[in-house]
Amino acid sequence: MHKFFVERNKIAGNVCTIDGDDVKHIYKVLRLKEGDKVNINNCNGVEYFGEILEVNKKEVKVNLIEKVELNNESPIEVHLFQGLPKAAKMDLIAQKCTELGISEITPIITERVVVKGNDTSEFKKVDRWNRISLEACKQSKRSIIPSINQPMEFDVLMEELKEFDLVVVPYENQENQGIRYVKNQVKDKEIKKVAIIIGPEGGFEESEIEALKAAGSYIVTLGPRILRTETAGFVALSLIMYELGDLGGDI
Repeated sequence: MHKFFVERNKIAGNVCTIDGDDVKHIYKVLRLKEGDKVNINNCNGVEYFGEILEVNKKEVKVNLIEKVELNNESPIEVHLFQGLPKAAKMDLIAQKCTELGISEITPIITERVVVKGNDTSEFKKVDRWNRISLEACKQSKRSIIPSINQPMEFDVLMEELKEFDLVVVPYENQENQGIRYVKNQVKDKEIKKVAIIIGPEGGFEESEIEALKAAGSYIVTLGPRILRTETAGFVALSLIMYELGDLGGDI
């Protein structure tokens, strides 16, 4: 069944109004019509089972028949702090990390991130990244849309880390100590909020790693092979979700 995210202000009583890009997709691509059943999410994790009342080129009206007890979210919140990569790599990161269950993504500006002069093009891409995340939510049946934030300076990141129960930093020069080691270290702690910090192309400066260590972060290896910056985030998130979250099943 097709799923659509609708802002709460578009829901009045038992009727919601779908507008924007979804309308064309509904009538032209999916070819949905009056009487077809759909799932509606109010962008805050509340799901409804609904029936289409009306379809036109401007909007789609849906009758919300009942609230659905559905939550596809992980028991842990994982925030990815991603060293700002070049080109369109953040597009891929936003899409795949959303599918894997990320709660939030913030690009970070480290020593080896190159921002040209007063160029703010990367900051202008945030809206696109959020649209990519929304589309990935629909495909993967997420209950909550992750937020993709404006890029953040490294020193601001260091202050943000105080809010997390666990901070994991994959680093190519670390040996042996991996995610399984971290799990054993925190097995007696309640872990609800996790930060993963990924370096950009070229990696972290040693001084940045030392600062992260001093802040209580776990510096880990993801294995003997050097991963690209966009790959490292997927792998670290998958391992965290497997060891502490909901990937891999219950038995």
